[in-house]
Amino acid sequence: ILVWAIFVFAVFLLVGFLAARLLPGEPPHFFIEVVPLRVPRLDNVLVKTWTRLQWYLLEVTPLFILASVLIWVGRITHIFDLVIAALSLPVQWVGLPKEMAAVILFGFFRRDYGAAGLLDMVEKGTIGGIDLVTTAIILTLFVPCIAQFLIMVREHGWRVAVAIAGFIFPFAFVCGFIARHLLLLLSHFGLVG
Repeated sequence: ILVWAIFVFAVFLLVGFLAARLLPGEPPHFFIEVVPLRVPRLDNVLVKTWTRLQWYLLEVTPLFILASVLIWVGRITHIFDLVIAALSLPVQWVGLPKEMAAVILFGFFRRDYGAAGLLDMVEKGTIGGIDLVTTAIILTLFVPCIAQFLIMVREHGWRVAVAIAGFIFPFAFVCGFIARHLLLLLSHFGLVG
């Protein structure tokens, strides 16, 4: 977990630095007025919690259902087999076993499916620590899930959402490639196990 956290934090720092250099803009003139702090009232907390829960159920739950239906349709029509075969190319380029393509695909549709697939591969002894960390880095850096992608489509339109995904997916695999080879180098010198 520490190796994963350090690498992802370093990527965020690098991306932030590059974004500030490439898109400097003007420094923000943001002032915030601190509201008077009061002890929260139970009825206000309950109303706000209920409102957020309703929003979540109405906005996100249909997207999770849609993702599950897409997984079901993809499996019975064998479309997922084609996507997994295509996805196995960048997975193998990174240096991971081609079976990891299914984990990454299902991780895009439902993050918990990706985590379950990783756990299954670890328990079977199919992958080791370096493969696990590499895949966790890839899963962390690409678009969180199809529900998030559909929210991006709704907020920014198809063109922007596809452009963002078109950058993020290759970026995640390149970062996975770098991480894997750094970890292999460190393990060669006995610095990681």
